[in-house]
Amino acid sequence: MLKEIQVSGNKDTRSGFGDGIAEAARKNPNIVALTADLAGSMKLNQFMKEFPERFVQCGIAEANMIGIAAGLTIGGKIPYTTTFANFSTGRVYDQIRQSVAYSGKNVKICASHAGVTLGEDGATHQILEDIGLMKMLPGMSVVVPCDYAQTKAATMAIADYVGPVYLRFGRPVWPIFTDKLPFQLGKAQVFSEGTDVTIFACGHLVWKAIEAGRILEEKGISVEVINIHTIKPLDTAAVINSLTKTRCAVTAEEHNIIGGLGDAIAQVAARHLPTPIEYVGTNDTFGESGTPTDLLKKYGLDTPNIVAAAEKVIARKNK
Repeated sequence: MLKEIQVSGNKDTRSGFGDGIAEAARKNPNIVALTADLAGSMKLNQFMKEFPERFVQCGIAEANMIGIAAGLTIGGKIPYTTTFANFSTGRVYDQIRQSVAYSGKNVKICASHAGVTLGEDGATHQILEDIGLMKMLPGMSVVVPCDYAQTKAATMAIADYVGPVYLRFGRPVWPIFTDKLPFQLGKAQVFSEGTDVTIFACGHLVWKAIEAGRILEEKGISVEVINIHTIKPLDTAAVINSLTKTRCAVTAEEHNIIGGLGDAIAQVAARHLPTPIEYVGTNDTFGESGTPTDLLKKYGLDTPNIVAAAEKVIARKNK
């Protein structure tokens, strides 16, 4: 039951990254952190304090940072590049494609301040296309954890995974609710089992999906809420298993509905089990300046919109 999921605190996911990389570095001497003049924003202070010789300040030169990281892998290092999601992907897409993905380099591209919850910095910084950009690159894994605890666990887990990874997280303080749950790359987390509708979510919208699920349960609707923290490689078996039971779904993500989680789920459905799906995400638009809460509401990325999407897709299924 969704009501049994408890919040143990509130903390930003980027702090989970900062704590995770410091802990991972204590266990693995090959981990190196690089940043593009954003060490404070990326919560690298503890790493810098403990491992100054393994920290590289690249300045506002993201393309150079990606090239340096690719080169470091040749010597057996495990580089984590760090900057805002917009600069981690859009600004350096060619370098990532050629020097990391095409070359199969073991670079971990770690991106904070993703989506509209970046807030007041506005549209130029609020990238909503990055999941699509990264998951289309051959060999690139894409991980979008949902809270502080899961971001910390994911940061540590990708150190043991050999291959390029895009790790996406955010700026705002958010509920912590996965601290007692195991984390495994590529394995979806089922928060509740249901038969009427599935809600697939990632990142910050996992908590919104849980809230929506509780409201739907109070209405007598049986809801399956699944956290797709690893968008690529996708847990196809979990998606098919759930859709086989519910026969309809909602996808919820802080990203453009074109190219993100929703399209990944829809592709599985189209290939294996044609199913009505409603998308909750930004609709082919850029963001704007505002508070995270106001922007989530304006762009339809909140609890009421997930509830409405679930009711709509159930009605479509029952026609």
